[in-house]
Amino acid sequence: MGRVDRCQKRQQMSYQIYLGSASPRRIELLKQMDIPFIQRVLDVDETYPAALTETAIVDFLAKLKGKAHQSSLNKNELVLTADTIVWHRGSAFGKPANRDEAFNMLSSLAGKTHQVLSAVCLSSAQKQWCVHDCTYVTMKELSSDEINYYLNNYHPLDKAGAYGIQEWIGAVGVTKIEGSYTNVMGLPTEKTYTLLQPFGLGNANKMTHQTP
Repeated sequence: MGRVDRCQKRQQMSYQIYLGSASPRRIELLKQMDIPFIQRVLDVDETYPAALTETAIVDFLAKLKGKAHQSSLNKNELVLTADTIVWHRGSAFGKPANRDEAFNMLSSLAGKTHQVLSAVCLSSAQKQWCVHDCTYVTMKELSSDEINYYLNNYHPLDKAGAYGIQEWIGAVGVTKIEGSYTNVMGLPTEKTYTLLQPFGLGNANKMTHQTP
């Protein structure tokens, strides 16, 4: 069977997609894309080989999260998993373990440009397809008072790099973005849309919009 035939066969099937993420931002973005899904979250040990760097880290972790679901997937079921890190000065910033670590992360990012790297993996019972994206984010210098205000009033501990660009700190502290804004939120929507299309998911001519 040729590549075109395989794509046509995929599009003819009706797929159930699961979102293997607890992230409120990814849930929100997938809903904005009008992609029907069911949330299914599994605990995964997000440890990666120390030799990995940059996009290799997020690719590895997004696939690792997908692999945890594969044994339970039926033929017409797919799971979407993702991972996001901040890459800055040769180091990966994931979710901070505590407030002090969050403060140190934001202090390090202030006044500089960093990369936000996300990978998205679509898994069937037997195969995986993965894409990744990179966005350059520049922050202004942040005072200790500004960082503490953000830490006291928002929830940085569940976000890579200790910040959410859609929150106060993104509005007042980010001076420049090069690349996908939704990638910084944790799900590069354009690349996710393209990833889903061969399976008949996200095709505008097949979608129906339901008003809440």
